[in-house]
Amino acid sequence: MKGINTLPSEIVLRPRFQLEQEASNEKLLNAFEKTKRPPFIIKRLDDHVFIKFNKQEVHFWSPQLQLEIVEKEEGGSTLYGLFGPNPTLWTFFMFLHFGVGTFFVIFGIWAYSSAALDKPYVWQLGIMGLLVALWFVLYAFGRAGKKKGKSQMQALYSFMEDILGKD
Repeated sequence: MKGINTLPSEIVLRPRFQLEQEASNEKLLNAFEKTKRPPFIIKRLDDHVFIKFNKQEVHFWSPQLQLEIVEKEEGGSTLYGLFGPNPTLWTFFMFLHFGVGTFFVIFGIWAYSSAALDKPYVWQLGIMGLLVALWFVLYAFGRAGKKKGKSQMQALYSFMEDILGKD
């Protein structure tokens, strides 16, 4: 089984992994569904399992683990895992990125139009530079959050391994 240390490149904000299992997906899904161990909360929806921390353990950057367990035709199953922040936080974070990108395009078009009309466009380029800097700040903020949540990510992964080992 792959360990947490074999997750993809450090640049990834939402690490993914894949594990091959000999047990059927229904057996694995039931194992997750029946497990009750604080501080973890487990919810199942069809072939998906969501593992997160209870309210006492949660901080702003607390991760959650989403698993999809797919039955293979030749027997066994494949487990696809995705670590990520709270979906509300992730949506807000993506909204900020989209907003910065939209304003970058708007000011880029404005600067191009001003240049084509031989009008001053320095301050539009300045704002575009600030938007690029803001992108880097958002990226650094996301990386810092990922680092802060790393111990909880490892706890989620270890918890998942414990349940998979019970088969």
